Amino acid sequence: MNYTRQIIAYKNYFLDFYEHLPDKTQSKIEWTLNLIRVTPQVPEKYFKHLEGTKGLYEIRVEVGNQIYRIFSFFDKGNLVVLGNAFQKKSQKTPKNELEKAIKIMAEYQNENKK
Repeated sequence: MNYTRQIIAYKNYFLDFYEHLPDKTQSKIEWTLNLIRVTPQVPEKYFKHLEGTKGLYEIRVEVGNQIYRIFSFFDKGNLVVLGNAFQKKSQKTPKNELEKAIKIMAEYQNENKK
């Protein structure tokens, strides 16, 4: 299969969240990540740049009436790096989750300045 993007999880930020989710939710996340891998123009419904940030994106997953968000960012062109994730309970993105995502992105960039 030809991939448009490659996706990796940075450290355990995403995986620690993911492994505690129900199978149905994990399946939907896998489906969404695969869509991002193979679709040249991913609809904003699934993958959206966060306004007011330098390069932070939000992967959006809906399972029934549950909404999940995975913060991510790009590295080396088409490598999507997954950071923290959370279950969304209101319209606004929690400030602490956004701050955590920005810290994770900075941490990743500092480690990968080779």
